[in-house]
Amino acid sequence: MTFETLRYETRDRKAYITLDRPDRLNAIDFRMPGELRAAVRRANDDPGVHVIVLAGAGRAFCSGYDLKISAEDGQGTQREHTWDPIADYRVMKEFTDDYFTLWRSLKPTIAKVHGYAIAGGSDIALSCDIVVMADDARIGYPPARVWGCPTTAMWVYRLGAERAKRMLFTGDTIDGRQAAEWGLVLESAPADELDARVEELADRMAGVPTNQLAMQKLMINQAYDSMGLHGTQILATLFDGITRHSPEGRWFQGFAAAHGFHEAVRWRDSGRWIPEGGGPVPAREDLEG
Repeated sequence: MTFETLRYETRDRKAYITLDRPDRLNAIDFRMPGELRAAVRRANDDPGVHVIVLAGAGRAFCSGYDLKISAEDGQGTQREHTWDPIADYRVMKEFTDDYFTLWRSLKPTIAKVHGYAIAGGSDIALSCDIVVMADDARIGYPPARVWGCPTTAMWVYRLGAERAKRMLFTGDTIDGRQAAEWGLVLESAPADELDARVEELADRMAGVPTNQLAMQKLMINQAYDSMGLHGTQILATLFDGITRHSPEGRWFQGFAAAHGFHEAVRWRDSGRWIPEGGGPVPAREDLEG
């Protein structure tokens, strides 16, 4: 398979998957989730691979879904006809399952995060077994304010209820140091030491037989399954569709269509109120108010 949105290479018992849309900060288009699944499968099928390292090209790990497509053009909504929640669920659940091949992979997965892992990018990073961040990298789920719900639902499983609520009630981002302090990720490192830190960890794992790695991983993941991870993801994926078709979600999409995605995000993240029940999109002259 020839990949269009990522690069795949192997060396020294490791597979390296690199998200490769650097001009869009590796934003997720409609091809990337399936290509990610295929790359993980390739690594699992290769007996020479013991560990998978996932990274992003350019200035960021992943900036989330390419909402210039979805928000400005409306391709992420069914705005021209009655919304079909199950049709929406099928699409988003497939994306979620694509990301979660990183979690279900029989071989350990490490996310190496620099720049940003936000929105859908945080879904991808947190689907890995282990996350190592640069100290100055940012992670969070800003669409929790409007137009999104994290479909992999990993925030609560990694942070516990209170800190997960702190993140998703505000849509704030945190840096690598705080993410490591809170236990959201394994550790953080100065940006110029990130590659070396991840390589050291991956090399340590790569010396372990693949059957040993698989058994340890299956045992640990089973604990999360017993806590209801699959059911939580079903609910989160349904809610994600609802957020994009609620009155407030349609208002946000209309805002993006009228003024551009970046202006819509600037309003969302500024802390200005999201109008209850939607309503008219602000006029251009009101955006600085």
